[in-house]
Amino acid sequence: MARVPFIGRLFWREYIALVGSLILIFLEGLIRIITLGLPQPIIRFCYNSSKNLFNSLSSTQGKLSRSRRRSIVSSIASSSDFVDLCALFGYYAEEHVVQTGDGYLLGLHRLCWRKGEEGLRVNAGEGSVKKSVVYLHHGLLMNSEVWVCMTEKERCLPFTLVEQGYDVWLGNNRGNKYSKKSTRFSPASNEFWNFSMDQFAFHDIPDSIDYVLATTCQLSLSYIGFSQGTAQAFATLSIHPTLNDKVDVFIALAPAMSPAGLRNGIVDSLMKASPEVLFLAFGRRSILSSATMWQSILYPPIFVRIIDMSLSFLFNWCGRNISLNQKLAAYPHLYSFTSTKSIVHWFQIIRNKSFQMYDDDVQAPLGLGASDRYYKVAKFPTRNIKTPIVLVYGGSDSLVDIKVMLKELPRHTIAREIPHFEHLDFLWGQEVEILVFPHVFEALTAYSGRDHMKSTELVYKHPRSERFLTEGHSNYSEDDLSSPTSADGSDMNPEINSRKEDLPTRKVSTNRSSPSTPQNRRYMSPPSSSSTEQTSTSMDGAGDAKVASRSKPSGSLLGNNKHTRKRRNSIASAKSFDSAKRVGSGGITIGVGRATIGVSSPSPSSRSAERSPNTTT
Repeated sequence: MARVPFIGRLFWREYIALVGSLILIFLEGLIRIITLGLPQPIIRFCYNSSKNLFNSLSSTQGKLSRSRRRSIVSSIASSSDFVDLCALFGYYAEEHVVQTGDGYLLGLHRLCWRKGEEGLRVNAGEGSVKKSVVYLHHGLLMNSEVWVCMTEKERCLPFTLVEQGYDVWLGNNRGNKYSKKSTRFSPASNEFWNFSMDQFAFHDIPDSIDYVLATTCQLSLSYIGFSQGTAQAFATLSIHPTLNDKVDVFIALAPAMSPAGLRNGIVDSLMKASPEVLFLAFGRRSILSSATMWQSILYPPIFVRIIDMSLSFLFNWCGRNISLNQKLAAYPHLYSFTSTKSIVHWFQIIRNKSFQMYDDDVQAPLGLGASDRYYKVAKFPTRNIKTPIVLVYGGSDSLVDIKVMLKELPRHTIAREIPHFEHLDFLWGQEVEILVFPHVFEALTAYSGRDHMKSTELVYKHPRSERFLTEGHSNYSEDDLSSPTSADGSDMNPEINSRKEDLPTRKVSTNRSSPSTPQNRRYMSPPSSSSTEQTSTSMDGAGDAKVASRSKPSGSLLGNNKHTRKRRNSIASAKSFDSAKRVGSGGITIGVGRATIGVSSPSPSSRSAERSPNTTT
């Protein structure tokens, strides 16, 4: 008798919801088939009918407000690709193609010139202008267009980074609009769509980063991800140790690693069911491919309403922080193709509450053997990440459980909360340039171009004082981590002003200059009233460590040093992400699992004062 894969997994109410959802999926597919056979005049008739119906139900004030912004909004919404979107704001974009190790061709986009700089050679070898490299990656069911379909240039992160003097690259996942080609398989075959986040982590991200670094002649870059783009970075940095040397900082916007679940019972039932049910409903190729059909036959405001209702239905997002004009401009660029298998992978992660690799050997729920004792899906070892991590998440984002996330990340992780932000607000929110961008710029200023695997100390300038804080972090006891100390074991703070000339200081600049040197980078402090900082306290091999969080009145990424001295028993002190502890001045430097001997040796007194209990001579 044929095995029913989800028996024993759902309650009777969930069976009813599951059957109802499958009926809706069937009807949606039937409507799509009918629509594909319709001639163009009938499609235009449907579009105009929906437009007239919407206008008849709209108020006069609403019609006037739409007419004022119709020009720029319609231009953005109707732009055919990434290059056209950038040209609307006067930026020239390059297009690149990288081939992955398994034969997929991925599209990359590059923005490296400010307006008027198009003739310059940037990161092209000797004699060219050197700029720090920033790589941005999109989320699930998206492509690189979501970063640049903004109604105001000031709220566009790639454009702002370009004006700050960075060489900006934007990646794409296999299967989406810019990466729908392979040297081995046709997009019409099931084999082409047989990929999940495992392939993104093992091939797409590392191969894209290697291509960018080879093209720009740089040793490292800064990674900024959104939603699934952060999950892909968590995964790939955890399984590629050498990639940590190539990414100097990882900034995660609306991070996604182990979501708590979906808010709707019908979709939640699908999530809890066996993957075979989802493959039966959606097939084994691309998922939700009918979204482009609905966009073509519906009047844009109606299409926006449908998307808003869907997001509220699935995730309980209200979308109040995104203006209607921004939705009209951006929602046409929201959807891009991906595989059903990648959605199934997320359902496995949510159902098992584990950031794991794809489970190809799904166990039968009625099996009598204790299969979990002999079979366990491999987890992504995220605690192995050495790259500095900065999380910026929304307090109203139902997909982020920050406490669970911090327990699975290395202890040098820093988390910053934007209290009222939801998931998509980090892309298109009305105040994103005020609430989010400063955190991004601060992290880039601190780490971009810095070799974090060798650096022994990091310096941040406190926005409310002119004092410099030397931050240190190493794998020592809590007592060692509770207060920063100088080379002779005394407190660091009284000596900071006298040691300024010995520290790599970073000046505040209001000019938009190249960030190729730390002294010329523009410093932007984040707002003091809209964010909360948290630090991961998890350690390799540790149990369920408590997550320490504290409200931070200042704009510094790591907080004020005087508060950390009072919390001697807290690991969540103002330490740098993954720097080492220095012994003496130019003597032995211990950190990140290795020691180096400098040119000069410390005095005997300072050597005895600074000798670590874990170090033998």
